[in-house]
Amino acid sequence: MPQRSQNRRAKLGKFYHGRRAELSFIITRSDLLAPKKEQVDSLMPYLIQVLRDNLGSSGKDVRLGNVRCVSSKRGWWTKDLKEDIWKRGGGGWLVGKVNVGKSSLFESVFPKGRNEAISFQALRSSAFKEDDAQEAPVARQDSDPQDGPNLKTPKDYNDEDGYESTLLPPAPAERAFPVMPIVSSLPGTTASPIRLPFGSGRGELIDLPGLSRGNLEDHVRQEHKLDLVMKQRLKPEQFTVKPGQSLLIGGLVRITPLFADMVLLVCPFVPLPCHVTSTEKAAAIHTQRISSGIPTITLSGAGDKMLSAGTFSLAWDVTKYRAGPLTASAGVGLKPQILPFVIYSIDILIEGCGWIELAVQVRKRALESASGSVAGEGDGKTRLPAVEVFSPNGRHVGSRRPMNAWIMGGSRPLPASRRKARPRRSMKGVKKSLKIANRAARMDSKVD
Repeated sequence: MPQRSQNRRAKLGKFYHGRRAELSFIITRSDLLAPKKEQVDSLMPYLIQVLRDNLGSSGKDVRLGNVRCVSSKRGWWTKDLKEDIWKRGGGGWLVGKVNVGKSSLFESVFPKGRNEAISFQALRSSAFKEDDAQEAPVARQDSDPQDGPNLKTPKDYNDEDGYESTLLPPAPAERAFPVMPIVSSLPGTTASPIRLPFGSGRGELIDLPGLSRGNLEDHVRQEHKLDLVMKQRLKPEQFTVKPGQSLLIGGLVRITPLFADMVLLVCPFVPLPCHVTSTEKAAAIHTQRISSGIPTITLSGAGDKMLSAGTFSLAWDVTKYRAGPLTASAGVGLKPQILPFVIYSIDILIEGCGWIELAVQVRKRALESASGSVAGEGDGKTRLPAVEVFSPNGRHVGSRRPMNAWIMGGSRPLPASRRKARPRRSMKGVKKSLKIANRAARMDSKVD
């Protein structure tokens, strides 16, 4: 579906096959990105730019005013989305990959209890009748909509009903508080489309099964498959990868720097154990040639499938954000252009698991000598630092511009106007040591 362009004469909505269709991008589980709502809101320009990068060459000409970032767990911006669904009406379809939070979003944004005046006594009696029907099921020809939907099987519908033509289950009777989809971290919990009407025929919301991400879990032991899903925001430990070392992530992914004179900083936002060791040992463990005490979650025999997923260059300059007090407004406040070094970064993505933030500091003199701009040799292009990533079958790995999530994890420094003066040092210990020294001096004088 083509998006609205940046032309000022572009129409707000278009009709496709006689129906007006609108597409919105909903970024779910935003509580995994930053600990505070204000920090997530500040990431919106970054998220829109990442979306443009993934839309390809046409992304720069698309007007992305329909991007929302919500969190069903924290309740961030779900009320606004619920009001938009109610005002728009019609059919709303939730389409996305597995384990992105579609079912929990469905439960948060579905307009419940807006049909008419609610009789809680009728709801209680309806619940009791459903419990009795589950204990002793009896086939009934007709049923009261107040008691529950008169469910039919696909055989009871023909092409006129629209079941076989639309591949959707029949719409149940409308309820003020219907049963919501099951929310689970297991992939494939929503096995078939779930449609629930609202507003006395005003519209309906449809939850579709998640699209498959890939088969990364096929290379993981059964007891560790649920560990691939990030359930809450992590506070990662920053690892230092020196020359000649590599990073192992759960024995599933290996990251090896391709530079020999720089130190790589790694912040893994993944729910998997990470370990730094020598490149030779990491390659042997990753391919299962040797066994060690380093924790791994891969299946036995998966070592032969570990291949190179490609070389990724740290192409984004993040000196302004990672230089600490040198460029901070609360510190020295220097401009990144006058510093003698540059900090490059990139985010390595692991399919359905999380991301790994990489950063390396490079001297500008080393960049100039490597590009040949000083000596007059070479093509004049900057030789950026790069890393090589190994994964099962060389797949399930990607990259994006850095989010700098490591910076948002800690507390921000106070500005100079709010800093308190350094407290005066306590003199209790000093006075006590002086008393002991004076007592020792008097004892020495008496002995003499």
